[in-house]
Amino acid sequence: MRDAALVLADGSVFEGELIGADPIGGVAGGEVVFNTTLSGYQEVITDPSYAGQIITFTYPHIGNYGVNATDYESARPFCRGVIVREMARRDSNQRSEGPLDGLLRQFGISGIAGIDTRRLTRLIRDTGAMPGAFGPVATGEAALRAAAAAEKGTDGVDLVAEVTTTAPYTVAATGAGARRIVAFDFGIKTTILRHLSGIGTVQVVPASTSAAAVLALNPEGVFLSNGPGDPAMVGYAVDTIRELVGQVPVFGICLGHQLLSRALGGETYKLPFGHHGGNHPVRHEATGHVEITSQNHNFCVSPASLEGKVEVTHINLNDLTNEGMRVLGAPAFSVQYHPEAGPGPHDSRYLFDMFGELMGDARVSNQVRF
Repeated sequence: MRDAALVLADGSVFEGELIGADPIGGVAGGEVVFNTTLSGYQEVITDPSYAGQIITFTYPHIGNYGVNATDYESARPFCRGVIVREMARRDSNQRSEGPLDGLLRQFGISGIAGIDTRRLTRLIRDTGAMPGAFGPVATGEAALRAAAAAEKGTDGVDLVAEVTTTAPYTVAATGAGARRIVAFDFGIKTTILRHLSGIGTVQVVPASTSAAAVLALNPEGVFLSNGPGDPAMVGYAVDTIRELVGQVPVFGICLGHQLLSRALGGETYKLPFGHHGGNHPVRHEATGHVEITSQNHNFCVSPASLEGKVEVTHINLNDLTNEGMRVLGAPAFSVQYHPEAGPGPHDSRYLFDMFGELMGDARVSNQVRF
């Protein structure tokens, strides 16, 4: 390992050691966020929703159970880097097929270890997510500071274009369901496709696919996936979704939730440091039940901007932000969190069953217990 430094846009400096691949040009830059999950680091790192960001893990020991071919959420990581307190010196688990450091090197992802992640997390919590850059000490603090200052972050950038598939592909049905689903890939995760394939055959299409092209596939339902960045920069998808609502049942999660909201004329805004973790409490308004959810997003929907158009179905109990809605007068609903994820509990997987029920008969949209 080599001595390294992390510099944030506010001038804060953290010392550590390089892990993973060597940064291209001696610098790895991006928007620094923190994730509070205790496990699942491979799924987090390979989640396309982290495009443009450097992930800080708040859990102090990362890499202790290694990585394997099963737990990838995409073909490769799209994050800009990782920050950890301590990288495990050896991986120890019956499912391990290699060390986390090997995965980072394989895909050219740089990391920095030995950082005081507690101090860094408190700083981000108090001041908000901010651009940063890290690299070997030899790069020089001045160069890292300049790189951090030049970093754009995730505001005003179309990151979906960086992660979406370039060509359509089909995922065969794996369960008894025989529905035809079209899934927009805004940064879709493997586990989502696994759940959707339990309902029926999934035709995955690029983010820029038109409404006419989707309807030509004669889908029984349309899924709007998760993805990275600012929903205001994905206007082409918003226009398409606007044409689809009311034509076919729609289910969206995460970025898909935000894009559906904007298609209805709603507004989105950026949270100070976002929701990134596996233990966010969300109240299901219809039942009063509290779900422990997995989340990964920086932007949020303003429910006031959708008054009279949607019914809010889920609320985040940490900050009372919008976590779910159903569209009034159309078979469409969405949630801000990740119902496919299993950070321990599987509290939210019923949402896939609801999507299947909605496709069974679009007319039941007002009877389904949202």
